[in-house]
Amino acid sequence: MTTISKKPKTLVWLAALSLPLSASLSAQELRPVGEAQAEAEEAEVLTIVEGTVPRDLSDMPEGPEVEGFISARSGNRMQVTTLGGQNTLIVISEGTEIRAKGGFLGLGSKELTAASLLNGLPVTVKTVQWGNRGLIATDVRLKDDDLETAAMIRNGTSQQFAAQREDIDANAALAESLRGRMGDIDKYNIKGSTNVFFDTGKYNLSAEARQDLCAAADEANAMDNALLLVVGYTDSTGSYEINQELSERRAGRVVNFLQQECGWQPWRMLSPTGMAASDPLADNSTPEGKAQNRRVSVNILVSKSVDGM
Repeated sequence: MTTISKKPKTLVWLAALSLPLSASLSAQELRPVGEAQAEAEEAEVLTIVEGTVPRDLSDMPEGPEVEGFISARSGNRMQVTTLGGQNTLIVISEGTEIRAKGGFLGLGSKELTAASLLNGLPVTVKTVQWGNRGLIATDVRLKDDDLETAAMIRNGTSQQFAAQREDIDANAALAESLRGRMGDIDKYNIKGSTNVFFDTGKYNLSAEARQDLCAAADEANAMDNALLLVVGYTDSTGSYEINQELSERRAGRVVNFLQQECGWQPWRMLSPTGMAASDPLADNSTPEGKAQNRRVSVNILVSKSVDGM
């Protein structure tokens, strides 16, 4: 739901503190301030596994077989997501066997390295249990055709980024020009504000939130010279440090979605801000009030110096 902001002074102050995002960094998640507690972690962030990964896996107890696609990679770790949406963190060892099946009637097989385990690749993984540290892959099976498709997507994306470099530079120059025309940044007209809400300790987006965000982007896109200011908040539960980090994660998640899924241009985005439990919309003494405060506000701003031009 889109509503006009009730607290324009707060938003103007936030806008004055916000510098426009660099085109090369705007689509990245906000870097966390410190270690997040488990309740604030999502499956999209791979858990760090400590210790030297054993190469000899023969004497380790058998683990589950996991079938799905690789949804994240980091070093010798990968996350596999099943068709049912369950995420499983699996460690790759030097003893892990990786093979692709293909050729005539699918009878051929070739050995691969861990570098072949690309995001989006369908895999079937046999595992062993590594004590309380999780699972280690003993055997990873995939199809040649799937590997070729995943590689084409990755290479095509790299080529697309290169082809768009001139456009990115042009947009950065345009943003610089727009900032020059604004003059005093505190002289904004606030055209509207959309709030999306989160579960306790979470920063993943609901289906309703995704729809509301793209609707807000469409609304702003219809306005000349509009910018978006994204501000994340939490309820009063937990320490300031945890809430500050969580509010930044929420704001970063919304920025990513607006740019990657709603088509909002990075150069039209002010730097997102996390405000922890400050500026609550409702009383934090009730569960209903806390639910209203666990939010990200997406604010449509237009400088008065260019409004109506």
